[in-house]
Amino acid sequence: MKCVWFSFVVVWLFLTGCFQDRGNSNANDDVYDILNIYSDRHYPVDDTIYKMFENATGVKINLVKGKSEDLLARLQKESQATKADLLITADVGRLHQAKSAGFFQSVDISPALQYIPSYLYDEEGYWFGLTKRARVIVYAKERVEDYEIRDYEDLTHENWKGRIAVRSKENIYNQSLLASIIAANGEEEAINWVKGVVENMYQSPKGNDRDQVKAIFAGKADLAIINTYYLGQMHHSEDPLERKAAESVKVLYPNQLGRGAHINVSGAGVLKASKRKELAQQLIAFLLSPEIQELYAKENFEFPVHENVQTSQEVLSWGAFHEDQIELSKIGSLNATAIKVFDKGGWK
Repeated sequence: MKCVWFSFVVVWLFLTGCFQDRGNSNANDDVYDILNIYSDRHYPVDDTIYKMFENATGVKINLVKGKSEDLLARLQKESQATKADLLITADVGRLHQAKSAGFFQSVDISPALQYIPSYLYDEEGYWFGLTKRARVIVYAKERVEDYEIRDYEDLTHENWKGRIAVRSKENIYNQSLLASIIAANGEEEAINWVKGVVENMYQSPKGNDRDQVKAIFAGKADLAIINTYYLGQMHHSEDPLERKAAESVKVLYPNQLGRGAHINVSGAGVLKASKRKELAQQLIAFLLSPEIQELYAKENFEFPVHENVQTSQEVLSWGAFHEDQIELSKIGSLNATAIKVFDKGGWK
């Protein structure tokens, strides 16, 4: 089945004109032979995947890596003069910002979306989720019992006072998590949630997701909010401390009796200024194919967006879960509100 699907993708690349006009005019080489990508993904598996696309199509990938905010600022500065064809970024909050700024153009990749749930991409065709991430609660194996916490809302309970580790309000992953809480419970309840979590933090927010897990291992905190793929990376880190820290915690997928655990995406959009729209569409379709989805899952511990591709065995060992299926476009649209709610609740 995998071979059939891969053959379908390659044939589709041919039929949709990936090789059109090659050799007919040297003037067209710069249009049809290169795709320029701005990406904040910095994982070795991505380099492998782009090389696979190059080998399958003969199209060279020119990759510019950077932080999302820097890439968005660069696109704003470059405007229509940009040489970039695609933006690949983490979190629907960033994708929504790019769409709202008018950076993306709408494209139709319908054949590639057959097995992709509709809440994981923009219904107008401006961006498409490539991988899923779950933002979950992890807790100390030795100090927290499995039954003590169930939902995100439980993080406000007074028994967790001084026991929670979490990143700052500036972190886009936290902004989207809060946006999902606003969508589920309303703005006032979300403000109360922020206040309650702030009361229970062991210190003022700082550091990245890995640092929150390390704080649990060091005995400074007992709970943390993180993206699951960080835990997978820590289990395989060259740093012994990170491996030990990862082993010290268990994963809780919250809200399993309700809306489900919050999930987000890394995703891609074709830039409005691109002169290579068809090639850009073909790359996105390639990235959504089962073979590539399996690589994302196996090598980077992310969840595939393709319904017929299984999560890696290691991530599966943390347990099956029900995910929140709210339209991610709505989460993106609530980003600005989430930032205001963080301020009102005192989350630094």
